Parts: sequence; C-alpha cells; structure tokens
Amino acid sequence: MLSISTWWAAMTLPLQIFWIVAIPFTLMFLFQLFMTFTGADYSESDAIGDSDAAIDADTGIDFQFLTLKNLIAFFTIFGWTGIACLNSGLSTGVSVFISLIAGLLMMTIMASLIWFMGKLTDNGTLKLKNAIGKTGTVYLPIPAKRGGTGQVQIKVQGLQTLEAMTDSPETLKTGQGIEVVGVLNGDILLVK
Repeated sequence: MLSISTWWAAMTLPLQIFWIVAIPFTLMFLFQLFMTFTGADYSESDAIGDSDAAIDADTGIDFQFLTLKNLIAFFTIFGWTGIACLNSGLSTGVSVFISLIAGLLMMTIMASLIWFMGKLTDNGTLKLKNAIGKTGTVYLPIPAKRGGTGQVQIKVQGLQTLEAMTDSPETLKTGQGIEVVGVLNGDILLVK
C-alpha cells in the first residue's frame, strides 16, 4: 500500500487526472465487453410490443454517435492516450489535444461499426426472375404442353424445389435436365 501512495504522490496533477479517468472507465469498458459477449446486455423489455409492426416500421439503425457505450470507449481511450502522451514527455496541452482526438476517433469508429452492421440486411425473398437461364433437374414429372405442373430442383438463391410447366411436346421425366426460359403467373417456372 505504501508503494502505491508513493507512486501516486510522485505524479503530476495532469497525470493523476488521466489515471482517474482511465481506471474506472477501463473497468466499465471490460464489464460492458463481457456483458456483450455473454449476451447479458439483452433485456426482455427490448422485445415487448407488436413484432410485426416493429419489423414493418424498421428502417435500420441510425448513426448514433452519443451513446453510453461510445462515451465509455471515449473516456477509456482518452485516459490511456493521455497517460501514454505524458509519459512520452509531451506537454499537458498537447496530451489533452491528442487524447481528445483519439477518443473522438474511437467514438466515430464504434458508431460507424454499429451503423454499417445495421446496413447488413438480406431480404431473403425468392425472386423467380433470377432463375431464368439457370439449369436444373426435374424432381416430379412435368406434363407436356402445359398440361399441368411438376417440380424442378434448381440452384437459385440456394437449392430450391419449385413448381414448373413446359411447352415441350413430351412429358419431362424425373432426373431429366432442364433450363428455365420464363416465369408464368409470377410463381411457376417455364422450362424446356
């Protein structure tokens, strides 16, 4: 205990202030990181409400610069950068300026990461027009001259089994190769 008080007394006031900022915010940052990775930062109150209405109204995550997580990251980086600058022999004014820039840069990086992750969306809706020109195989026989529907297996947005018709004069048998030439009524493939 004596060595800590001696170490503390030997510091300049600006260095003590940077340590006072760095230590608690680093502990909060580590706690927040632990909570995030274990999933403990989720609360059931986040999921209350009409989920269909929430999904329909969802426009993604806005760019959020001032959040609790960003402020904790700011002060963590601010404190440690200030300590490093003062220990390198830089003046107090230059150390504070560099620490402010480093903290703001960290906030910008964190806000940008969250914003870009919010943009990572995939609709997942199958677009049958993407199947035109693709080849596959007959899964269930397709009657000749549009006499009924059968099924084909084709790789379009992943392997799909889809309804299909043909203009061919002969029934297309299971296992036979096909090529998609069009889409009928928006939900049936036309194959040859």
